[in-house]
Amino acid sequence: MSVISNRALSMWSLCVFLLTVSILITPSTSAMDTFVYGGCSQLKYTPGSPYENNVNSILTSLVNSAMFSTYNNFTTIGSNPQDTVYGLFQCRGDLQGNDCARCVARAVSQLGTLCMDSCGGAFQLEGCLVKYDNSTFLGVEDKTVVVQKCGPSLGYNSDELTRRDAVLAYLGTGDGGAYNTYRGSTSGDVQGVAQCVGDLSPSECQDCLTDAIGQLRTDCGAAAWGDMYLAKCFVRFSVGGVHSHGGNGKRFRHSGWWFPIFGSLFVL
Repeated sequence: MSVISNRALSMWSLCVFLLTVSILITPSTSAMDTFVYGGCSQLKYTPGSPYENNVNSILTSLVNSAMFSTYNNFTTIGSNPQDTVYGLFQCRGDLQGNDCARCVARAVSQLGTLCMDSCGGAFQLEGCLVKYDNSTFLGVEDKTVVVQKCGPSLGYNSDELTRRDAVLAYLGTGDGGAYNTYRGSTSGDVQGVAQCVGDLSPSECQDCLTDAIGQLRTDCGAAAWGDMYLAKCFVRFSVGGVHSHGGNGKRFRHSGWWFPIFGSLFVL
């Protein structure tokens, strides 16, 4: 069989598997499927190569594992060091079971389309994150700002700002439980959530959240809501339950990767 035929069969098998998962499990809320960001490495692999087989193996393992847990990571070691692939997935802590599996299957499916032939890729939906690469990122702290978005200004209100700061301060400490778990906090009509990727240590997670919270306070000021996604953690807040994917947003550069922005491709 030709290399092209083998590749088509491999991709077809993965797509059929993802479709089957999506059919068998209970649909999650549409909000969890909302796109947050996606990115691919500029470095490409050769179609039909051992590396491609290892990428497909990693992505299949991520989807399988999401049926039983909300976080896991895998390493597929190639016969040559350059063929080794690292991957992980993580669902939001309030998204479990079938909803987590469905979110990961959807993210993997879209990642396969977005990052065709890329040696690395990351795809973040509201409910889950999927990432793979040829260089090890597991257990490595990364505070690169990937997405920052702010809602409309509410104007200066000392009470609202005090409650917002109290919520963010709580999210930035370990008082809410294990550092790598999903945490929420409420003060009056202000709500906030935060989570680190599960491969970080407690101190690395706190360091990541501290950076995210500091930038969120500075950049979003008196906004009705704000999102700050770093490469290994995120923090979000909203006032009065108001939250939207509109508002002012920024995408930031990550060396060697490109990210789609509103339908356009920006090489970084």
